[in-house]
Amino acid sequence: MSHKHLFNLDPEVVYLNCAYMSPLLREVEEAGMDGVMRKRSPNRISTEDFFAPVKVLKEEFAKLINGDNYERVAIIPSVSYGIGIVTRNIPLKKGEKILIMDEQFPSNVFGWQKLAQKTGAEIIKVAPPKVFQQRGERWNERILAAIDSRTRVVSLPHFHWSDGTRFDLEAIRKKTWEVGAKLIIDGTQSVGAYPFDINRIQPDAMFAGGYKWLMGPYGLGLAWLGEYFDDKEPLEENWINRLGSEDFSSLARYESSYQPFARRYDMGEQSNFILVPMLTAALRWLNRTGVDFIQNYCRELTAQPLEKLSQSGYQIESPEWRGSHLFGIYLPDRLNIHTLKQALEKEKIYVSVRGESLRVSPHLYNETPDLEKLVAVLEEVYAKYGK
Repeated sequence: MSHKHLFNLDPEVVYLNCAYMSPLLREVEEAGMDGVMRKRSPNRISTEDFFAPVKVLKEEFAKLINGDNYERVAIIPSVSYGIGIVTRNIPLKKGEKILIMDEQFPSNVFGWQKLAQKTGAEIIKVAPPKVFQQRGERWNERILAAIDSRTRVVSLPHFHWSDGTRFDLEAIRKKTWEVGAKLIIDGTQSVGAYPFDINRIQPDAMFAGGYKWLMGPYGLGLAWLGEYFDDKEPLEENWINRLGSEDFSSLARYESSYQPFARRYDMGEQSNFILVPMLTAALRWLNRTGVDFIQNYCRELTAQPLEKLSQSGYQIESPEWRGSHLFGIYLPDRLNIHTLKQALEKEKIYVSVRGESLRVSPHLYNETPDLEKLVAVLEEVYAKYGK
């Protein structure tokens, strides 16, 4: 059973693009409206309101990823902010390696490029095989083979943002331990839609934007920072990440010590009275609903349509090496991907073009007719242009 009734989606639209941006749940909208009303009357905002709602948000995120200490969660505005934290605090030497994926999302590239330029470290990009057969499995094998004694950082997503290829984080984590490398994860395209257990993977840091699979607003994200970062430098020096900031009467004493664990990395104005309640409402819904349920629903929803497309000449990664919530459809050589996207938009079907793939990303608000409509357009375009 779908959960479409929990959203305010246009009934004429087939929205298969959660990897671009999630729609808002009705209860998340309401939390935002309540926040606006409170900010309209600031006399209603107490000193406690700067801290207590943030604590609840962090607790919900820790629960979502099976974290045992909410104080390892930091409030960040974006993944690039999180990458800024780690690049500021990982020392590198000339000749050491930073390993990333080919065509990785820019927010998880630019910071490493700057660090490499500054230190003389080398950026290694691991590309997928050109042959599509067993592509995901072979790409993972290439990653493991590329991690060697000179590798000091591996920074990658759980699922590739352009086509949903899954990276085996547990195997990669094991290899990084063997060579003494840090593991940094961008969980934006997985956390909230695919099971992620921070205790099993044990990354040094993980970041997730809030406006995709966390079902929250734009402009607020979350970080998990491991023990290595317990005593490192934050990206900014603000009043609220200092020890004792809960006591407004002593702020002008200019405390030099930071809050414990990841709280030292909280962004300035982390108490956002509109966005924090919205993201908290979204995470509460995710924890009630269950990430396993979301992934299983998407798997059942897409299995037959994707099998049909595979038989029609389109290429899709095998299920064990992609998500059911996020996958790329690769076109036969004669088809133009932009022509196909235009045909879909004409029927009010919304997906994304990322690289050479048509990226499809369903959720609980989608139903069988949505996928049937997608398949019908793809088959029609193939019959017209692909043969």
